[in-house]
Amino acid sequence: MTIQNITVVGAGVMGRGIAYVSALSGFQTTLVDVSKEQLDQAYQHAKRTSDKGIQIGKLTEDQQTNLLNNLHTTTDLEAASGQCDLLIEAVPEKRDMKQHVLETADAHAPDHAILASNTSTISPTELGSFTKRPDQVAVMHFFNPVHKMKLVEIVRGLETSDETVSIIQNVSHQMKKETVEVNEFPGFVTSRISALVGNEAFHMLQEGVATAEDIDKAIKLGLNYPMGPLELGDLVGLDARLNNLRYLHETLGEKYRPAPLLEQYVKAGRLGRKTGKGVYDYTEKDELVKK
Repeated sequence: MTIQNITVVGAGVMGRGIAYVSALSGFQTTLVDVSKEQLDQAYQHAKRTSDKGIQIGKLTEDQQTNLLNNLHTTTDLEAASGQCDLLIEAVPEKRDMKQHVLETADAHAPDHAILASNTSTISPTELGSFTKRPDQVAVMHFFNPVHKMKLVEIVRGLETSDETVSIIQNVSHQMKKETVEVNEFPGFVTSRISALVGNEAFHMLQEGVATAEDIDKAIKLGLNYPMGPLELGDLVGLDARLNNLRYLHETLGEKYRPAPLLEQYVKAGRLGRKTGKGVYDYTEKDELVKK
């Protein structure tokens, strides 16, 4: 099956990033969100990101023109589902939200359409059970920032067909991504490791082992991580990190219990870059400054 039309649901950090690489790769891409403001911000983000790509020689002006012509936005999930070959759900890690999206998409998408989820933790078997096409449901887990990170983690559920996995692999490769295929297990591969590292960094910060800056610097220079775990938490959202840890704690046990300091930051509304402050402060012209 040839994939031509991709619908991405959720215009947050991940959704807009997935829509960007989809449109850049030549797919007719429709980004869906309940918020018109979020959609407008996502389109402007695509414009700014492609402008920067031109400035540093990564993109041409023709590529930018094609990207923006391929990228469409709407608040109408039913209509967007009705015209897709592949739908990628990228709403927050809340089971009821994902269930609503998948049930709606399943009811309106063409019979051949594949339904994928960008979840980092939730079972693809469970997600497939929300539809009448579980063989056409899988996890397609991207990483932030999507236009820079090379991996897509493909996780098959109990009923996911080989054909579905093959099509998702081909789409990922057209987006210039590498893929790994993972058997279903809570947290898959990357989320389990990332959650442990990020949570341990919060424990060290809480215990006064080192400053946030020095914890991140040590991990980047000593372990060759491209970004420190506290910086990464701020980027993906500390609320998202906490939700993942709670799920992994529930399913995999005590070693994933969230650090109390992380829970405190989330209660205080310090969620990271999206709120202007997390572990670090981003309120001065969006630049990282010490908290």
